[in-house]
Amino acid sequence: MAFELPALPYAYDSLAPFMSAETLEFHHDKHHQAYVTNGNNLLKDSGLEGLSLEEVVKQSYGKNAGLFNNAGQHYNHIHFWNWMKKDGGGNKLPGKLQAAVDSDLGGYDKFKADFVAAGTTQFGSGWAWLSVKDGKLEISKTPNGESPLIHGASPILGVDVWEHSYYIDYRNARPKYLEAFVDSLINWDYVLEMYEAATK
Repeated sequence: MAFELPALPYAYDSLAPFMSAETLEFHHDKHHQAYVTNGNNLLKDSGLEGLSLEEVVKQSYGKNAGLFNNAGQHYNHIHFWNWMKKDGGGNKLPGKLQAAVDSDLGGYDKFKADFVAAGTTQFGSGWAWLSVKDGKLEISKTPNGESPLIHGASPILGVDVWEHSYYIDYRNARPKYLEAFVDSLINWDYVLEMYEAATK
């Protein structure tokens, strides 16, 4: 199964001013495309060609670093584009998700503070996550292209803290980018979809 670059689910300028068209053009068309191209080259003769993307990520981890890095980032980015939408974010979560955030994470305000802190304190490149582990929500962070998938959890929301995700718009102000992501960009409907799939 070859990796393919998905089209963005919105126009390049849809997420402005929180994420600019210039950022999306570079991030999607250049960075994500490179993960797809390199991933496809490394997938050949890896013995993992027939597997789903999730399985390629899990099975290449710790065994084939080049393939894992590109497959992991491809997986992360497929969802990253869908985790954002125009007029997204804020504390209007679908009921079932709100109930889980309240019971597992201490409410929306604590979720936001902890999620922003995870992204801010991820040293160097990486991601901050909201995932389901053993039926409960948890917040975590991972370096580079890792995700909760390889740590026994199901990611339902992630934010990219590689510099190319925010440097054009925010320069070195990573916390400001993370706050804008939570306040104004999260597509809670997509998060709910992934939450429902992870808790079936």
